[in-house]
Amino acid sequence: MLNERISILIVEDDPDMAELISDLVEAEGWTPLTAPSAEEAAIVLSRETVHLVLVDHNLPGTSGRTFAQRLRAQTNIGIVMVTAAGSAADRVLGLETAADDYVVKPFEPIELTARIKAVLRRTIPSLKPERESERDHEPTSLKLGDWSVDLKSRFAICRTDPAKSLTSAEFALLEILAETPNAPVSRAHILDRLGAESERYIDRNVDVLVLRLRRKIERNPDLPRHIKTRRGKGYVLDTDDGEIVP
Repeated sequence: MLNERISILIVEDDPDMAELISDLVEAEGWTPLTAPSAEEAAIVLSRETVHLVLVDHNLPGTSGRTFAQRLRAQTNIGIVMVTAAGSAADRVLGLETAADDYVVKPFEPIELTARIKAVLRRTIPSLKPERESERDHEPTSLKLGDWSVDLKSRFAICRTDPAKSLTSAEFALLEILAETPNAPVSRAHILDRLGAESERYIDRNVDVLVLRLRRKIERNPDLPRHIKTRRGKGYVLDTDDGEIVP
């Protein structure tokens, strides 16, 4: 069970659904906080320490998607979107928003808690299991174009636009690719490391996440210099035009 001091903000306008999710959160030892709208969620966030936000896509007033995008512009807090849409196209759309993950209604309790745990591990380094055999070989920092990335402290800054930031999912993808620079990493491996389940996440979802990251760190996303595609093999972090510090 993850740290019981973890607080989860549930932004859900359906009282029954909010109560159900609160019970699931509490059963895991976390502290549930609730808000029926994006506006009230903003008030809670200003008053409480929140580690992850679970937000319904179809909120009254400001939509869940808009709220997530605004929240992401201010912080790298973990965001899980709850949606009633379940088509492949909607799944891709889910990853194109600011959310780190999403779950489709109706969902199994074990699925929701698993996704929350996966995002918490990505956004809170102290919850991430140590991999002692790999730590000595992993890089600690990267310089990619205008970006400087400290993998140890999970901090990234763009020299030409400090307002830009990476989502936890984007940062996690960069970490995965940086573990084996200049070597291809398969989509299946990326999905596994992100904590995604193959029957829920399709290869296209990885492509969308890569596209999001390229749009931020590449000067020309259509002609990437740092994150390149290896047909039939996956993606490569090319450090020939960058700098990697072991």
